[in-house]
Formats: sequence, C-alpha cells, structure tokens
Amino acid sequence: MLIDTHCHLDASEFDADRDQVWREAQAQGVRALVIPAVMQSTFQPVMDWCAQHPHTGFALGWHPLFVDQAADDALQQMQDTVAAVLAGPQAGQLLAIGEIGLDFYVTRDNEAKQVALFEGQLQIAKQFGLPVILHVRAAVDSVLKYLRKHRLDSGIAHAFNGSLQQATIFTELGFKLGFGGAMTWPRALKIRKLAADLPVEALVLETDAPDIPPVWLGHHGRNTPGQLKRIAEEMALIRGLEISQLIEITSKNSMQVLPKLAHLCT
Repeated sequence: MLIDTHCHLDASEFDADRDQVWREAQAQGVRALVIPAVMQSTFQPVMDWCAQHPHTGFALGWHPLFVDQAADDALQQMQDTVAAVLAGPQAGQLLAIGEIGLDFYVTRDNEAKQVALFEGQLQIAKQFGLPVILHVRAAVDSVLKYLRKHRLDSGIAHAFNGSLQQATIFTELGFKLGFGGAMTWPRALKIRKLAADLPVEALVLETDAPDIPPVWLGHHGRNTPGQLKRIAEEMALIRGLEISQLIEITSKNSMQVLPKLAHLCT
C-alpha cells in the first residue's frame, strides 16, 4: 500500500489528464495521496477535486515562494477556511497545514514576510491540532528555530536535503522526512546517503509531482504519482530491504504523522 505524501496534482501540468494520472497511479499500487495547496486561490480547486476522489487528502497553506501574493488578511482568511472545512463534510480529508515553510534559495529579500506568514500558519496548525507539511529549501535551521518556538511536534519535512544532524533534530521533534525523485539520481550522493543512514522509521515517500522527476524521466520530464512504486524500489535497494518491507514501514510512518490518512487508505 503506497502513499504519496506530497503531490501537486492540482498543477496546470495535469489539466489535460488529471483523473487519468490518478487512475494510473492507483494501478501502480498507490493507495492514497496528499495534495498540499500553495496559496489561498488553490484551496477550493484542491478541495473540490479531492471531494470527488476517494483515498485523496489535502493540506492548506501558503508556500513561501508565493508569499508576495498574500493579502494583508491572508492569515485570517486561511484561519476561517480551515475552521469551515473542519466543521464540514471534508474534515476527514484535511490532513495538515501545508505546504508552508521558508525558502532562502533564490532570495532573502522577503525574509520578513516569509517568516511572518510561516509563524502565523504554525499558530493556525497549533490552534486546530493539525500537523504541518514543510518546505525547507536552504532554510532548515531557520525552520527548526520556529518549530521550537511554537512547539510544533508533528509533520513532514518535504524534499529533505539537510544534514544528518538536522534530520536527527527533526525526528526528535516528532517529524518525518520526505524522500522522492531526487534520491534516484546517482550523483545525489548526499540525499542517497541520508536515505540509507536515517532510521527507516523517519522516512516517508513522496513524488512532489509534477516536480523533482526521478532519473528515468530526465531533468525535464513530468513527474507523476505513478512513479512512486519505482521510487520506493530505489529506496528499498539503497537500504537493503525487500520492497514489501519498505512500503509497509513507510506507509505506517505516513499514517503515524498524518493520522487521518488511515481512514483514507481503507
């Protein structure tokens, strides 16, 4: 039972064949997937699609790369939306707050706004008792700082590419670490070593589709949730596990950190 813990199936790259892509993923053994929204305007489309598709869940949040599009009342709007969803028929599909975090890879010019929106969303997660799905590119230490400040203790550090020491801190706080297509590239020595050395109980699988394609799709290929089985096979090879063992453990990890996933997998 494979679980894709991070898949942007709402992206425009899937407008022509979204349902077919999901059917193909299911045929490859993907039982459930999580779609993290990236800004307020994507909340409703993500929720509408998930409402029509069993075994799918979503997270709501402002991605750090889109913070400059956030209105002054973005946090209040988000808080109201989360409250409404949790009081409605899709409460069981709202799995987390995300994709939220910090990204200092391109620029730190908007760092203050990134931090303000991130902290506000951590407070929303805390208020509603939800885990978080984190974006941590070139900002791992800063993200950890604010997790400690707000005492967040459950979530996923998506597309993790930090150090072993940073990974250990995440796991000690109660977080899991997401690994996907980047791990399949032979030259990605750091990520592959992390995938090999971390406790297997710390790992969850993801595609980040349509982004971060695995090596067999090439750098410019469109990633899909249907690639998750081959990604899992690569992780099993790296760790010296049978594929069935790896899938069982990572699925258990996913349901532990995103508890509502369990009923989506039935």
